[in-house]
Amino acid sequence: MAAEIELSARGTRRKKLALPCFRLAVLLLVSLALLVTGVRAQSSFRAKAIGQRLMCVCGCNQVLTACNHVGCSYSHAMLKELDERVARGESDDLILQDFVQEYGPTVLVDPPKRGFTSLVWIAPIVAPLLAFFLIWELARRWRQRGTLAAAGEAKISPGLLARARQEFDKESHE
Repeated sequence: MAAEIELSARGTRRKKLALPCFRLAVLLLVSLALLVTGVRAQSSFRAKAIGQRLMCVCGCNQVLTACNHVGCSYSHAMLKELDERVARGESDDLILQDFVQEYGPTVLVDPPKRGFTSLVWIAPIVAPLLAFFLIWELARRWRQRGTLAAAGEAKISPGLLARARQEFDKESHE
């Protein structure tokens, strides 16, 4: 009987220890998951907003905060640098300018609207209008050229017509 009481006491102690141990394990797993995902998360909304204006330079052609390459060293380093600059309190324009100096103008999602890149902003508007005008002009010219004379209005001289009839008669009798 004493042995049974001792075994039940041990079982109760194990049950009492199991719940805190389980809670501790869950807490550790959640903390680890947050730490791993926190490496990719931005430290502030401002950093996220600036990250949306930058492109990842790994070649994926994605916004910096959306680069989904597993183990992309470029985006990780750029995000870390961005977080550090935001934490130092640098202005948005200064941060963007520094990224352009370091990685080139292709790091910007929206290219600057000056010089050759202004063509990027103008071409999508001008090209369809130009194509529409050219098609309109071709159709107008084809319509003008395609106008046929009525059947009764032949503009052949009577002398030429008589000569053609003579040659036809000559060839048909031979």
